[in-house]
Amino acid sequence: MTYLPALGNQLSGSGLPPAEASGTTAWRALLALSVVFVLLATTGWTAVHEHSGESGPRAAALESWSKGSIAGRDLPDPEAGPSVIAPFMASLSERQQHRLADRYPLVVGNLGGTPVELRYRANHRALEDARDVERSRMVDDRLTDEGRQSAARRMHRFESLLLPDRQILAFDPAGRGRAAEVFGDLDNAQRISVVVPGVDTELTNFERTQRKYSAPVGMAHALQDKEEETAPTVPTATVAWADYTAPTGLGVAAASGGSAEEGAQRLTDFVGSLPQLDRSRVALFCHSYGSVVCGVAADDLPEQVSDIAVAASPGMRVDRAGDLDTSARIWAMRDSDDWIADVPHMNVGGLGHGADPVGENFGARRLSAAGAEGHTGYFVPGTSSLANFAAIGTGSYHLLDCAARDPSCTAGAEHRTSASSADT
Repeated sequence: MTYLPALGNQLSGSGLPPAEASGTTAWRALLALSVVFVLLATTGWTAVHEHSGESGPRAAALESWSKGSIAGRDLPDPEAGPSVIAPFMASLSERQQHRLADRYPLVVGNLGGTPVELRYRANHRALEDARDVERSRMVDDRLTDEGRQSAARRMHRFESLLLPDRQILAFDPAGRGRAAEVFGDLDNAQRISVVVPGVDTELTNFERTQRKYSAPVGMAHALQDKEEETAPTVPTATVAWADYTAPTGLGVAAASGGSAEEGAQRLTDFVGSLPQLDRSRVALFCHSYGSVVCGVAADDLPEQVSDIAVAASPGMRVDRAGDLDTSARIWAMRDSDDWIADVPHMNVGGLGHGADPVGENFGARRLSAAGAEGHTGYFVPGTSSLANFAAIGTGSYHLLDCAARDPSCTAGAEHRTSASSADT
């Protein structure tokens, strides 16, 4: 992801006496903010064009669904939630369920409360349709060369997602696209991990061949593998959740919370629709701008969310962990060469995302990220960051490697682990 450069860290540690240093706080913030405004002005303050989800093939499918029926019964409101959708789907025969999935794949594939296997089936069908559309666009003479090349990239991505072993839990091809993929057995998992990525996430980079662990699929796959290694007897599943419209590049969307607000609502709805939620514990692993999404969502998330771990965070839009108003444990890490440390941790006029989650006064439990490199290296196998994530995801808190400056980060975790184990 890309964030605005800051002068704050260049001005800190200047050797000023405490009184003078405190007196410079305001002008440091103003100076950093002025840099933000200048950069935004020169890169397109108002040029924010994000996919709102209000148009495209899924919108057309929803319109058709609203007029549809099965076995003489009207179809339920897609916004009704799992408490309505689940019993409706359970009342249908398998043949009727499949008929709905084949007729309305972009609805059924994204419908919380629908059986997981049915969502996989529906999204496979939706991906086939989307692939065929892009394949036609690849040879459409009405498009520019760039347009045909874009179509080719999307077509190849859809073909990859159509491989037999893929478990696609959400899919929307409109705009830059959204998706979610499951690793493990979601129906029977007692511990569910959800990876929430940051800026510039879209369908074409949902997975990568090069730098694979910097993309949502690589992150989630690596985490699931490490969790199975860490606690082989604990039933786990991990979700690469890129089912929100992330900001793109350098601009006002990345420096403000609008995208996070929309993403937080979608994340809350998603977690609330997970199967067997009453028998599971959920941990969120939020990278970069994804931690802003998790911070905004925190107070509305179901009580089954036991842990929220952030890495490379620009802030969670609060001053302290306690302000998140959640019973979940808050964990934070940042490696020593992550440029996100230079982002101004403030919130002025809606710009910026608040205090630094790895700061001493924030109140998060700070974890080691030894071995991670740069801004996107936290999920690379062999790093302390990935090992710590897996320990949290499986409830193996005794295995955590805390940051050297916070050796008490596991305080209280052992007790809650026992309680969680009893519940699950």
